[in-house]
Amino acid sequence: MYYASIGIIALIILVIINIEALKKVKKTSENDVRPKYRQYLISLIVFFCMDVSWGFFYEHRWLIVTYMATFMFFASMVVSVLCWTRCVVTFSGSKGKSGKMIVFSGWLIFLFEIVVLLVNVFVPIVFTFTEDKEYVPLLARYIGLSLQMILFFTTSVYSMIMAIRSEEMRRSHYRTISISGLIMSSFIIVQMVFPLMPFYSMGCLFGTCLIHTFVYKDKETEYNMSIRLAKKKAYEDGLTGVKNKMAYLETLVELENALEHGELEEYGVVVFDVNDLKVINDTLGHEAGDEYIKRGCDVICKKFINSSVFRIGGDEFVVILKDDDYVNRESLVESFRKAIDENLKNGSVIVACGLAVYDVSKDCSYNDVFKRADKSMYEQKQALKVAATCVNS
Repeated sequence: MYYASIGIIALIILVIINIEALKKVKKTSENDVRPKYRQYLISLIVFFCMDVSWGFFYEHRWLIVTYMATFMFFASMVVSVLCWTRCVVTFSGSKGKSGKMIVFSGWLIFLFEIVVLLVNVFVPIVFTFTEDKEYVPLLARYIGLSLQMILFFTTSVYSMIMAIRSEEMRRSHYRTISISGLIMSSFIIVQMVFPLMPFYSMGCLFGTCLIHTFVYKDKETEYNMSIRLAKKKAYEDGLTGVKNKMAYLETLVELENALEHGELEEYGVVVFDVNDLKVINDTLGHEAGDEYIKRGCDVICKKFINSSVFRIGGDEFVVILKDDDYVNRESLVESFRKAIDENLKNGSVIVACGLAVYDVSKDCSYNDVFKRADKSMYEQKQALKVAATCVNS
């Protein structure tokens, strides 16, 4: 039972570590790896069962069932090879000629093995048994295993080359395939030397464990990316693309915590308001008003390029200045106001702004700074309206 016991252990380990992967999932364009990986796992389970059966029947020298188990052993082996090629091509994302060549090679090995097994029924060329019921591997067996070894090794070398040329996740995928291919080709060589030892099954187990690790690592990575994307969308203003009020309120909490723990000592607040939005909405419609808001936001973003811009109301925006933008706050605001003066002359979007800085001696909270910035913005808003009247007259 030594041979069969190793296969049983390999089968149990394979099922335990892949219990989730064996559950059927719906194939989608975003999730093509899981179904292919599941097919590969099922083919391996069948192969392991045939391997265990062969070991059990051969030990008891039940010739007829051993012959049938040997036939099924080789057939299920090449099915697993074919499924492996389809899995790794999908996993690597190789949709070009190289990917098609790998799958085509898998089909060739599959067809070769099926043909020689059928021939073996009449003329022993893959395996046979002596009068003493001893298993004897023949030439076609070594040719079949050699073809598999060449496929795994070639795929491994190709994947290592692609790993060097690729970046980030793709590089990780190619490295996984490369190491998996090396493991399989190495164990196949040992299997050819020791035909009565289950080295092929051991290689399948080790190689599959490696692929499993990275398939589920990718799943975790994709999950984290989806969480970040969802959070980004939740904090993004739908009209302008800048941060919304939810992001603004969270930033205020972080800012107050930083002040409380001594991590931040100074900051500035610039409050913006887009002039004449109500007039544009009433005369030209809300679509024109939305375009006007977006143009006003563009002006803000171009000047305060190193700071986060928040839309906190229909026509209200806020920028919190820290680090270099805080140091250069006066010149930034002055540059912004000059841009608005130019817009005033050529009839473009008008945005008022007001600046205030945190003063530890008199400000109890962020709201105190905001109120001063808002008051300064309102004063400039009135001045711009007067200037607009003069220009129009």
